[in-house]
Amino acid sequence: MLVLIKGAGDIASGIALRLFHAHFTIVMTEIAFPTAVRRSVSFSEAVIQGKASVEDVRALLVQDEAAMREALARGCIPVFVDPPGNSVKRFTPDVVVDGIIAKRNLGTRIDDAKVVIGVGPGFTAGLDCHAVIETMRGHWIGRVITQGSALPNTGIPGDIGGYTVDRLLRAPVAGIFEPHKHIGDRVQKDELVAAVSGFPVYSGLTGILRGILPQGIPVTRGMKVGDVDPRCERAHCFTVSDKALSIAGGVLEAILRFTDGKLG
Repeated sequence: MLVLIKGAGDIASGIALRLFHAHFTIVMTEIAFPTAVRRSVSFSEAVIQGKASVEDVRALLVQDEAAMREALARGCIPVFVDPPGNSVKRFTPDVVVDGIIAKRNLGTRIDDAKVVIGVGPGFTAGLDCHAVIETMRGHWIGRVITQGSALPNTGIPGDIGGYTVDRLLRAPVAGIFEPHKHIGDRVQKDELVAAVSGFPVYSGLTGILRGILPQGIPVTRGMKVGDVDPRCERAHCFTVSDKALSIAGGVLEAILRFTDGKLG
């Protein structure tokens, strides 16, 4: 069964990892300048490096169908740069999962595949997809919604180690991003972590840098450019999060529910 996942950030990559281990055939799409900060657990890194690994699964950047087939034969996940989403029509997948996490629908339709799944707010089950997966941390995370929508975006990041907004790094201005630290580095509160076109970006708390954008990415003012984890567990920087795995479990359930468990 071919599953096309739109987006290759950390949540989409957690979904891909779990489905890959469940023996689904996975193809992913991304934009030319990925904005995932948790790059160590995002297959979007293949767009920048040509290849990427998330835990024990590898991905390769591909340009055409022949390269896609070669990547699949090597046991890798193919990643296409495809902002318009033309791959949906090219490959006629059995399942489309919109894991872009844009908080709005950027063009996914319920007739894109036999099963269409929207991840997070911005989708309505029964209207533009068959199922929606709840993404908000808490009691409902990972739930499969077959009528209606996910909880609305509050604009406040989930609580990790007692911190919410303070753990995120945001661009002070629009410009070109310049990291000064690496994923896995320990940082102190008010320490310089990065810059945007020369304007400094300071950490809002003491912790470990769980994510940061790469050098040279254009950013907009207020855009998320990094993530500091106050729990200071370095292993968390390089493994898929509990949130991503919970959402991935919901996607897996939705696929099986809407295909009656038939994977062929």
